[in-house]
Amino acid sequence: MPQLAFANSFWESYEALEKPVRAGVRKAMAKFQQLTVPELHADKGLHLESVQQARDPRMRTIRINDFWRGVVLAPDDGSDVFLLVNVVPHDDAYTWAAKRLYTTNSATRGLEVRNVVAIEQLTPVLEKAASQAQSLLFTQYSDTVLRDLGIDQQVLRAVRTIVDKPQLEAFGTLLPEDQFEALQYLAEGFTPDEVYRDVVAVRRPTDASPDPDETLAAVIANTTSRITLVTGPEELTDILEKPFAAWRVFLHPSQRRIAYRTSYNGPVQVTGGPGTGKTVVALHRVKHLLSRAPDTRILLTTYTNALAATLRESLSLLLDGDESLLSRVDVTTVNAYAHRIITEHGGAAPTLIGDREELRLWQQIGRKLGLRWTEQFLAQEYRHVVLAQDIRTLDAYRAASRRGRGTALSAAQRELLWPAVEQFETSLRTRSISTHLRACARAARLLAAVGPGYDHLIVDEAQDLHPAQWRVLRGAVPSGGDDLFITGDPHQRIYDSRVSLGSLGISVAGRTNRLRINYRSTEEILTWSTGILAPVSITDLGGEGTDSLAGYRSLLRGRRPGVQGHGSEQVEVSALVERVQEWIAQGVRPSEIGICTRFNILLDKAYEKLSAAGIPVVRVRDNPGPEVDGVRLATMHAMKGLEFRCVAVIGVTLSALPFAREVTPREVDTLQHDSDLLRERCLLFVACTRAREVLQVSWSGRPSTFVPEPAHH
Repeated sequence: MPQLAFANSFWESYEALEKPVRAGVRKAMAKFQQLTVPELHADKGLHLESVQQARDPRMRTIRINDFWRGVVLAPDDGSDVFLLVNVVPHDDAYTWAAKRLYTTNSATRGLEVRNVVAIEQLTPVLEKAASQAQSLLFTQYSDTVLRDLGIDQQVLRAVRTIVDKPQLEAFGTLLPEDQFEALQYLAEGFTPDEVYRDVVAVRRPTDASPDPDETLAAVIANTTSRITLVTGPEELTDILEKPFAAWRVFLHPSQRRIAYRTSYNGPVQVTGGPGTGKTVVALHRVKHLLSRAPDTRILLTTYTNALAATLRESLSLLLDGDESLLSRVDVTTVNAYAHRIITEHGGAAPTLIGDREELRLWQQIGRKLGLRWTEQFLAQEYRHVVLAQDIRTLDAYRAASRRGRGTALSAAQRELLWPAVEQFETSLRTRSISTHLRACARAARLLAAVGPGYDHLIVDEAQDLHPAQWRVLRGAVPSGGDDLFITGDPHQRIYDSRVSLGSLGISVAGRTNRLRINYRSTEEILTWSTGILAPVSITDLGGEGTDSLAGYRSLLRGRRPGVQGHGSEQVEVSALVERVQEWIAQGVRPSEIGICTRFNILLDKAYEKLSAAGIPVVRVRDNPGPEVDGVRLATMHAMKGLEFRCVAVIGVTLSALPFAREVTPREVDTLQHDSDLLRERCLLFVACTRAREVLQVSWSGRPSTFVPEPAHH
């Protein structure tokens, strides 16, 4: 009875197939398992055929249907394991298979594949260019050192032509996997000994045979990181029905270097555009810190409850569900942590109020005191000056810096305004209510008295935190080595916060890292989305300089985003329903589709129309687990931190983005006006960069001015 194994390259192709083709694959695989090896070679139903002029004589194709072929590596050594490596359209299958060569890595003893024809064609051209180059990337390593890491003769010749890291990355898709990863590590500055320890030793099974003529079955058994071996029909059905969404534990060497560095002598900052793996790095940092001492306590925070739930789930996968480790990590939001501190150390926690209620209170106080400032101005002054600098007296307010506020206030005006602050705080106290940020300010004071409760703090989505929230976090851990590990992206700042980390006693000088490779979205989605932010400059995470997306790129390719205007909202929603039906017909599961709008009104209409069309739908705010089927619907704010294969951003109209009520009038405060507009821009950028493969952006009437120009043809 033949055994089936699946290479990761198969799963990547299978995920993108339309439903009928997937069904054909399942049928062919089931048939495969029912035959003996001799029957398989003789059987006409599966059409197991050799590939003419193949560089690997073991290459075969099998028939899925008239238009699709599976590419299989067949044993020629008496073993019975067949490896399914790809599913390709009929005409491309033979070309694809003819160029590939599967070999055993001399160091890891794993099976790896290369595009042997492309390497042969490229190497002489690159050798010519390399002879003119001033320096080469791998000059310092001898052939012997590279061979010890598994680099074989053909790859070695190509490696000697590589000038820099971008050229190595571009070459990566042609090179054998283990060899490419070893080279990436060397390029990042790891020593050969470290590369042997972190790549070769962890991949090489302890009982691996040094015999270069091992059977295909034995080599496949060595390659557990990239090949799934299936033992029976039930397992086959199970594995083909389930989505292949294995937790991405792979770290690029540049990410691994940050996450697993033994120790840092103070706070660390990791920035990068959407999809660069900041959260993955943060989770691996948790894993590393847990391994260093048996009683380490870690606080892992993020911005929203939905993100905290996702972090918990991901951490559990990364730690293999080990309760003894998970129990030492508290995963929560900053506001929930502050609430807990108040409950534990300050008696009854106040009832928290939202922005609307806060503005109503400022309006009442402003009228009562006969002030000429609007309630928005008073709320922003309280948020960005009083709470941000933890000001508690009129004298401190007189001396306070108002950097970032666009309206000057004289000493006399500050004296007029201060009684409003006092009345606001008195009103909160007497009614036992509080804003989230005022609760954080109180929790920070309590922590200063009771002392820290954790050894390490990992902060995800740091770009949206207010200074009052940072004070809570700073108080949660003692200052020193490995105290704070901060990840975030200032281009995804969608709440009104301005922070100077240095002024809060958090210095990341010499300990900042930037990630530039996007692993989520295609280059086409990335380029289009980056155009939303192109006209503006962004303040960096620490609040001291500017940040840019220069060098930010994706290694994935796909189709350009669809951008479309409609005559009416009704027509736009009908078009959305058709689009979602197309995606599902192509084999995309409903739960892999995300739909977002600026406001709930349009989202409700989309929900109704999709439901009426028989499409399962769920709202992200209801926290559906991964097992819940249904297209995910969310407002743009709730899309933060999520990702989907296909995303539709609808209602991108001139009146929704920017939304006038969210933008301070220029005449009230120029700087706040610009800051509000930028936040609205970032909101659209965040929504669009949730898409992995397909992005569709639409509106009815006039489009938002944030939509990149070339899209309007």
